Amino acid sequence: MLQIFPDLVRRSDPSEPTELLQETAFDNYKGEVLSGGFKRIVGDLRSKHFDTWSWYTLAKRADALLIGQQETTDLLAVEYLKERWKQVGVVAYPHQLDTARRVIFEMQGQAILADEVGLGKTIEAGLIVKEYLLRGLAKKILILTPASLLWQWYHELYEKFAITAGIQRTEWDWNHSDILIASLDTAKREPHASVIRKLPYDLLIIDEAHKLKNSSTIGYRFVNSIQKKYCLMLTATPIQNDLKELYNLIALIQPGQLGSYRSFKDRFMKAKRTPKNPRELKGLLDQVMIRNRRDEETIQFTDRIVHPIVVSLSPKEQSIYTRVTQFVKESSKRQGLENILPLITLQREVCSSFLATALTLEKMMANMDSEDLAVAASLLKDLADVKQNSKCDALEELVAGLSDKIIIFTEYKASQEYIRYRLEKAGYSTLAFDGTLSRGKKQWVRHMFQQEAQILVSTESGGEGLNFQFCNQVVNFDLPWNPMRLEQRIGRVHRLGQTRDVHIFNLLTKDTIEEHIMYLLHEKINMFETIIGELDTILLHLNLGRSFESAIMDIFLAHEEKGEIREQLDRFGERFIQGQSEVKTTTWDIL
Repeated sequence: MLQIFPDLVRRSDPSEPTELLQETAFDNYKGEVLSGGFKRIVGDLRSKHFDTWSWYTLAKRADALLIGQQETTDLLAVEYLKERWKQVGVVAYPHQLDTARRVIFEMQGQAILADEVGLGKTIEAGLIVKEYLLRGLAKKILILTPASLLWQWYHELYEKFAITAGIQRTEWDWNHSDILIASLDTAKREPHASVIRKLPYDLLIIDEAHKLKNSSTIGYRFVNSIQKKYCLMLTATPIQNDLKELYNLIALIQPGQLGSYRSFKDRFMKAKRTPKNPRELKGLLDQVMIRNRRDEETIQFTDRIVHPIVVSLSPKEQSIYTRVTQFVKESSKRQGLENILPLITLQREVCSSFLATALTLEKMMANMDSEDLAVAASLLKDLADVKQNSKCDALEELVAGLSDKIIIFTEYKASQEYIRYRLEKAGYSTLAFDGTLSRGKKQWVRHMFQQEAQILVSTESGGEGLNFQFCNQVVNFDLPWNPMRLEQRIGRVHRLGQTRDVHIFNLLTKDTIEEHIMYLLHEKINMFETIIGELDTILLHLNLGRSFESAIMDIFLAHEEKGEIREQLDRFGERFIQGQSEVKTTTWDIL
């Protein structure tokens, strides 16, 4: 900043107190801003004419002054985007407008947006970006997200805020794109990281910011090294398993806000997940973090209506299921739990389609011992002989009774192909959505589904990063064992912007492990009726030591009788409910 005011420094009496010099500099800086010299000042800053921290704070005060010239805290973007929002059907909710105002007028553009899942953090961030652009306070903007969300950000900014951003593809883009969306995983790697560190950004946005919870990671150190005037971090789970994670995130936004980690730990941590002095801590957090919750003051989501559809297997199908299950149990005893993942996959696939089961079994046979190999070969032969699929029969009957658009989810590519074959054969036109599609093709399929097709058949990976609020019917052809993955499926349609109740049809095969999974997720932990915004936090809090799927598989492998399995699932469900209660009454009560 001294380079900006050479005349001032030369004219000043060296004996003048530093504070007086700074006040004089501030008055001159204010004059520069208000007289149109802001571009020159920004140019000097971008040329890296930096000085001491005290001069930086003066520049921040001048920015605050420039914003403060408005007589009200009205958002320019709301009036500017009014007609566009009418055309694309965007409703700016009061909590989103309030968030944007607080970030701009109270927090000076340094904030963690920590709304519960589905309340529109991306809308809030887009509104803030547009406001800074309209006010001339931001030009060079970098948005770092998981790779799966790049196109979602691009379309949100373009459709809802008339902001045309670039998507990073080459090293050239960093220097030559004023507004750039990039993958954090790409940005933190060389040679990209070195280029980014040299660039002064007006605004940095980090989506899924909880991935930076560990201050010792490359990603955290990289983000901390980026030059930025304003910074927004978006996460629904600023705390996942330890209050230190919250401390680390806030240190990226406002270093020193919570003191040193040692003092923070002494003042505010009773245990890893349990705060002390919560009122004082909440007061400090409110200065840098905004968390809106689902209640009457924000938005009421439409209902979820669950339709369990029980499918009875034919005697031949039931026999195959029983034999595959027995093979899984016997193999797990011989191979040990360290090799259980392929067996879990096999057990899950047999409730989806025998085609998927056969393909996995065939791959597994390459590494089997002779004892398992003989049993697997016999199973493979019998799997090929089964021509009926009772679950697909039930699906056809269900689809025939539904109008409007339908998303059918399955975990397996082979099941996806079989479902499409059966529906196409029955006279339906379908679209496929899976992780093998390029970003552009995914957008094209989404467009075709919205404009023309009735049925979209999607795998887990296919649904990531894109939203389908124009559809309100979800069919779970097979049930994922992890509630987080199930929530991610439903969340594609049941989110902000959905105007209708969402109908969820769950196909579950009777007298199989799928029936037990449905009992646990639906009846025990009420998974379908409630959006659990902190679901991943609860799972971490449980500290299972293994995945959710492995914990269920352990129960299934250890018990033969249906009553015994149900009893163990009851206990597991109680642990989940208790974990949910502990999370809400300890760590989260400060947010």
